[in-house]
Amino acid sequence: MLDALDRALIHALHLDGRVPFSRIAEVLGVSAQTVARRYRRLRAEAGLRVVGLADPDRAGRAQWLVRLTATARSAQDIAGALVRRPDTSWVKLTSGGTEITAVIHAAAEDASPGSLLLHDIPRTGGITAVSAHLLLHTYLGGPANWRRSAQALDEEQQRALEYRGDAVAGEGDREAGDGVRQPGPGDGELFAALERDGRAGQGELARATGWSPTTVARRLAELRAAGALFFDVEVDAGLFGVRARALLWLSVRPADLEQVALALADHDELAFVAATTGRTNLVAQALCRDPADLHRYLTRRLGSLREIDALETSPVLRTLKSASPVRVAGPRTPTHRAG
Repeated sequence: MLDALDRALIHALHLDGRVPFSRIAEVLGVSAQTVARRYRRLRAEAGLRVVGLADPDRAGRAQWLVRLTATARSAQDIAGALVRRPDTSWVKLTSGGTEITAVIHAAAEDASPGSLLLHDIPRTGGITAVSAHLLLHTYLGGPANWRRSAQALDEEQQRALEYRGDAVAGEGDREAGDGVRQPGPGDGELFAALERDGRAGQGELARATGWSPTTVARRLAELRAAGALFFDVEVDAGLFGVRARALLWLSVRPADLEQVALALADHDELAFVAATTGRTNLVAQALCRDPADLHRYLTRRLGSLREIDALETSPVLRTLKSASPVRVAGPRTPTHRAG
């Protein structure tokens, strides 16, 4: 399990994925070498990763949450094919291992993710059902974080570590106007490098992009200031005592959708809440201590929301791929939501 310093380091990275170790050390009252050593250990043993991601709306991308039902014999092969695709994230085996859920990233003008999916799925004939749900609005997730993985720092420490922007962003605006703050084709190498490692140094990012370190620093600041780039933290939720994970598919009357979604976004048991198209119009990911804790959450907290007309619960058995492009080995399930 995590000790107090581990939890404080993870909380600090939620506040600013690129905060210098020296700054974390100063706030926590330890040495920078200690922070760096703990970070390396958590990467190796707890699946800790910081990844830089483009905001889908500003990048002109749509996100589809796809549910595939397959025979037990073919489910693993289909899931593996999805993991290998560069346009997928959050690939999960659910519901006894015969259902696969994944987020598919597509150009915003694409009307359906079907052509992106089905051409590369092995033609095993094992798929028995497919449904695709366009993510319309994220209420919890993205640059937000699962609260139970970010409860180690007091308010003063949080204020000292949270990201407040950089002066170079303002300089970039004065030189080139607001348009420079929007992601463009020239940012592809930068985003690809940050997806591999959100804490990559400016020298490494300069080599990946062919830019100077000064240009890299300015571009990072511009994109973050515009909300076009955010940093996500992936870590094994089991180290926070999570033993029961589930995707929740909810049906809510349209007039009550916003009210219910905002209420769910305040629930500590949830790491992701989004409005979708389809027979169910809200989806959430629950992370609970054990099945009994999940049962209490479903019957008491969700059960008290009379606006919810129907609920389907899909237990998550394994997360095969998270937000980053690198496959997650073993049964670890990062704490953050889809997207």
